[in-house]
Parts: sequence; structure tokens; C-alpha cells
Amino acid sequence: MTQEMTTIYDFEVSREDGEKYQLSKYEGKTMLIVNTATKCGLAPQFAELEELYEKYKDEGLVILGFPSNQFKQELANGQDAAQACRTTYGVSFPMHELTVVNGKETAPLFKYLKKEAPGELGNSIKWNFTKFLIDPTGKVLQRFAPKTKPKAFENDIQKVLPQIK
Repeated sequence: MTQEMTTIYDFEVSREDGEKYQLSKYEGKTMLIVNTATKCGLAPQFAELEELYEKYKDEGLVILGFPSNQFKQELANGQDAAQACRTTYGVSFPMHELTVVNGKETAPLFKYLKKEAPGELGNSIKWNFTKFLIDPTGKVLQRFAPKTKPKAFENDIQKVLPQIK
């Protein structure tokens, strides 16, 4: 049996090109982790996510997109999904490989996020564009519903930006 992950920084994830890295790379930054889908009706949220990223990245905000096809609204792979995000919505924040967010094959990161911030459906992710806000110490602070637009919680993000000078 694998060791229990204890902080967000213990997780290894894969960029859309397959490159693996530890989330500890973002220690000391505010993270917003989002399960995404380019063919979802909520996909216009990519534009707001990118706006927030551009506005606050120099203050320590990192947005991480994790495409998922669990709701049958994503392209064939993470590279295609990332390319569609860049072309259609101008996304410049890091995108990752296709990720399983519910069920027996749930990615360890999303098991952890759901445990730390359960939603209305308990440990399930209801739909694409569920968003998790993580503070600079790695604590999962809040979970935002799929229909909650990113700008609606901009103040929550501002409150937990690291003090970078």
C-alpha cells in the first residue's frame, strides 16, 4: 500500500506533454486547481481564469488546469485539450494530462482535494470546472461549484495571495 499523502505538495502531476513534476514546485504560492473540459458549456470560464491568472500571477497566483473526460466533454488527450484552451481562450496557465476525478480510478490529487474540501455531493465532483483554492502553506481553503464564475471569488483569491515584494 502506498504512503498516505499528507499535503498538497506531496503530489506528482503530469503536464499535458507528459512531463512529471511535484506540486511542491508551487510551495509559497496560491493555487487554484480546476478540472476542465473544452467542450463543456462552462468552458467560457477559461477566459475568466486566464484574466485572473494574468492579473495575479506576479503576486503569486498559479492556476492549474486538469482536463477530464469523465463527463464526456473533453478532447482525446491533454495535449489536444491544452492546445484548444490556448487557441480558443488564450490560456497561458499550466495545463495537464487528462485526469480522472471520480470513481475507482480517481487521480490521487483529486482524492485528496475532495477529502479536504467535500462538496454538495460529498466526495464526488459534480461537473467540470469544480475549483479548489489552496493557500501558500498548501492548505485547501475552499471548493467552488462548477457554475461559480472565477471572478465571483476574486476577493477570496486576493485575501490569500502571498506577500511577494
